[in-house]
Amino acid sequence: MERDFQFIGQSTAFLDAVERASRAALAGRPVLVIGERGTGKELIAQRLHHLSPRWGEPLVTLNCAALPETLIEAELFGHEAGAFTGATRARTGRFEEADKGTLFLDELGTLSMAAQERLLRAVEYGEVTRIGSSRPLQVDVRIVGATNADLPRAAAEGRFRADLLDRLSFEVITLPPLRAREGDVAELSQYYGRRMATELGWEGWPGFTPSAADALEAYAWPGNVRELRNVVERAVYRWDDQDRPIARIIFDPFESIWAPREGVVDPAPASATPASSAPTATPPADLRAAVEEHERTLIAAALEQHRWNQRRTASALGLTYDQLRHCLRKHGLIGTG
Repeated sequence: MERDFQFIGQSTAFLDAVERASRAALAGRPVLVIGERGTGKELIAQRLHHLSPRWGEPLVTLNCAALPETLIEAELFGHEAGAFTGATRARTGRFEEADKGTLFLDELGTLSMAAQERLLRAVEYGEVTRIGSSRPLQVDVRIVGATNADLPRAAAEGRFRADLLDRLSFEVITLPPLRAREGDVAELSQYYGRRMATELGWEGWPGFTPSAADALEAYAWPGNVRELRNVVERAVYRWDDQDRPIARIIFDPFESIWAPREGVVDPAPASATPASSAPTATPPADLRAAVEEHERTLIAAALEQHRWNQRRTASALGLTYDQLRHCLRKHGLIGTG
């Protein structure tokens, strides 16, 4: 699928971060982008590059967490033929590939101390040396680093070089999580929903029911925009009637009564247990009443847990807001608490 580099949002917190990136783009200095997973750190790196004087040169990306420690230095700085087992020919590193352009180092906090030391020299002097070579090469690279780690704390604990952190933190752009971006959940939901409907060949976009929209707003979004996109696109994809607003939102696609539970062993087949030793349960005198009472108890407990916030309670129970309201009326729970 085509990668999405658009900025969607109207909240002040989000627009302030975008504006700071726009200003920093012109400075040409290192920038650190801090944020939770799914908040759009790579989008900010794209903006920093494309609004800078280097926009016509390469933007090279390296996910520092995707490579083992033994390969990260060779990937960054390159190597000569025979530098180590398997190095049959010389190879340029990401710094050389990004010469005159921008190098985006994602998951920067996972770099080993040895790689940090070599990175410090590259940032400070503009020099890189391929593994197996004694001849340094001059490069002109702008560094943009991204992480969800607390780098100042890591530096204080000796897990990240303080001098490297000083060099990289000319500007620090901290992206707000989606739960702090007021009004953006609705805008993003409409954007991704409409786009998915178009991809599926729908003739129009029916939108979401009020209860579905409320559920989207009430959810905490630990995976931020990336998670919201998946949830919305899944809701559109699973909806069978393109003429009616979407009413069902599935936040956890793994949720199933058949999902394996760690540490839980499936019971032996009935045939493996002698009938005489099988436990027996005494059925209640009124099964319907017992089920109703159990349902009421579960709903009351969920309301208490979520401090009587009906939207969050509905989301926690896997119900729509309207379904929860119906249950509250049925069990006489409205107006209590």
